[in-house]
Amino acid sequence: MQKPHEKPQGMTIKKVRKAVFPVGGLGTRFLPATKSMPKEMLPVVDKPIIHYAFEEAKEAGIEQFIFVTGRNKSAIADHFDYSYELQHNLTNRNKDAELALVRDWLPPAGSIAITRQREALGLGHAVWCARNFVGDEPFAVILADDMVLSKKPCIGQLIEQYNKTGGNMAAVMDVPREKTKSYGILDIERTEGKLVTARGLVEKPDPKNAPSTLSIIGRYVLDPGIFNVLENQKKGSGGEIQLTDAMNSMIGKQPFYGYRFDGIRYDCGHKAGYIEANIAYALDRPDMKEEMQALLKQYGANIK
Repeated sequence: MQKPHEKPQGMTIKKVRKAVFPVGGLGTRFLPATKSMPKEMLPVVDKPIIHYAFEEAKEAGIEQFIFVTGRNKSAIADHFDYSYELQHNLTNRNKDAELALVRDWLPPAGSIAITRQREALGLGHAVWCARNFVGDEPFAVILADDMVLSKKPCIGQLIEQYNKTGGNMAAVMDVPREKTKSYGILDIERTEGKLVTARGLVEKPDPKNAPSTLSIIGRYVLDPGIFNVLENQKKGSGGEIQLTDAMNSMIGKQPFYGYRFDGIRYDCGHKAGYIEANIAYALDRPDMKEEMQALLKQYGANIK
């Protein structure tokens, strides 16, 4: 007998090799900083936000990285390319450590793909724009705004669970009930450890009507069948094509799971969350921890 949360007998689960990074947003919350610079290029300590998302995917075994961009986002493509003049200057000046910081982590040729979301029609539409690059394979989706500080990559945790269950899967965390109006919320059917089976999900419900407080954050592992759903998906909350609506409509054909990941999530889509992420990631750095602790004590002492 098949146990809860087990893949159906005979099902073959393909390896998750590709990740989609929807990075087409305007970043209006960070104007004027984002007037000419993509919000994903804002630094957390000394690396752009998008760099952390790339590192998370790479550490989890992702081999192909698909960026769905918008206008004025060329800096993202440039970040993942060679910078010949900079590298030449660093080489001539024997700046070996600095040279490693801009060159040694670069992905192999052909592993980066970039496509454009021509209209800001929502996350579901952004994911759909990557369909020809993903093909008929399961794939990861990483929203760079959601940074997760953890020992094991958050998307890697989801992939590990997906390899056991198949279906569609999202990273989830509990939020205060009054904040459910800002998230996609699971309607829980069954819970087994950190894995939750959903009978449905509601996008940004009124807190008094929310089926739970278990919210989706920006990490997904999806079956490629979702592209067929997104092809005809109607606009939902906010007048946008919602990825969660498409996932919801697949329940019954594909199981939908939430996984309570290990780690701390920082919402870099908001200024306070972005500042908090800078502090947390600096404290996590051995070369900066003591200095940051001293600064925080100093500022804490001055708060009245």
